[in-house]
Amino acid sequence: FKIVTYRLIIYFRGKLGRYPPWPGKVVSPPKDLKKPRGKKCFFVKFFGTEDHAWIKVEQLKPYHPHKEEMIKINKGKRFQQAVDAVEEYLKKAKGKDQTHSDDKSKSDKGRKAAKPMKIIEEDDEDAFKGGSSDKPASSMEPITKRLKIIEEDTGSTSIQAADSTAINGSITPTDKRKSGGPNVTDEQCARLGRTPAEVVSMCDITFSCVSDPKAARDLVLGPSGVLQGIRPGKCYVEMSTVDPETITELAQVITSRGGRFLEAPVSGSQQLSNDGMLVIVAAGDRSVYEDCSSCFQAMGKTSFFIAGEAGNAARMMLILNMVQGSFMATIAEGLTLAQATGQSQQTFLDILCQGQMASTFVDQKCQNILQGNFKPDYYLKHIQKDLRLAISMGDSVNHPTPMAAAANEVYKRAKALDQSDNDMSAVYRAYIH
Repeated sequence: FKIVTYRLIIYFRGKLGRYPPWPGKVVSPPKDLKKPRGKKCFFVKFFGTEDHAWIKVEQLKPYHPHKEEMIKINKGKRFQQAVDAVEEYLKKAKGKDQTHSDDKSKSDKGRKAAKPMKIIEEDDEDAFKGGSSDKPASSMEPITKRLKIIEEDTGSTSIQAADSTAINGSITPTDKRKSGGPNVTDEQCARLGRTPAEVVSMCDITFSCVSDPKAARDLVLGPSGVLQGIRPGKCYVEMSTVDPETITELAQVITSRGGRFLEAPVSGSQQLSNDGMLVIVAAGDRSVYEDCSSCFQAMGKTSFFIAGEAGNAARMMLILNMVQGSFMATIAEGLTLAQATGQSQQTFLDILCQGQMASTFVDQKCQNILQGNFKPDYYLKHIQKDLRLAISMGDSVNHPTPMAAAANEVYKRAKALDQSDNDMSAVYRAYIH
């Protein structure tokens, strides 16, 4: 027999992970929760939060032997609260175990000895090497902070953070009804509107994230568009990266119908969006920003509110993406120049990643280039669009943008080579063809 008493663990994501180690407890999953397939894992409830998830065995370590290592890495207040919760749990568990042991010894007097049972304590290192649980093992579902719209018994909808990570703790959902946002799928929606107007009419706050200024305008101003569903008090949040003029126009038409408007473009890639690690830059109606705080916590790792008129967030985001796009083109240029002069591209990358420019972005993009993997994480056509809009913004204030202009030409050549729907790192191919 194998009996699992309380088992305390620490979740380690690895050196390159985005989340710090966090204490948790292996628990039985809800009966209605399907077990994922694949590698062995445990269902873990994290201390100090309402979060839980299936976690791979290799990412778990027993609590006591690794407690000090975890404390050295984490210094935050929420983490200390989690550790305090663990210690309190241990005290209560110890008291219960002692009481149960005393009662058991009394009731077992005169009985025959039972078969020996293996007790797996919380410090059993081997328990986390596979095959120790009395439940079938399986793989971990991605620990992302996805959004899902849940139909309440009352008929209203609320938005919650699903599978949010321990680093952010629990997120208190707003009582506002919401729709849309980056990466919200049909399966995550309680209702699907047939038109933008119908969606807006059902929600207090509507999020939009589309590809370019034309798509943003068409969604609002087109037939059965958002504007047709706007009523006094309804909120519209534009999360697309577009030019300031488009934002100003959308803000004016929304507010002219009594609606409330917020722009909130996002900085990040497809993977960061899936992981709920976007950076959100907002401007416009501050009260809408505050109403959306729980959603922004679920979507991203941080958010900024820029004072002043609507359009300021668009300006900031275009500048950020201009820098990123120019940097990517420069990296590609360096890699191809290394190859052309007989230098090892891998050595170039190794040196780069040990210097001041070392970053996850540089490492991932360069590795993808060397592997010939251009699966889109941030579409090349989108970064080229952002460069074009940034250059135009510079022209509007008579500010030179020669570096961005040069990078834009390289991306345009990559598009001509049919790289639009590949990752932005495919700009590399503009240098080798």
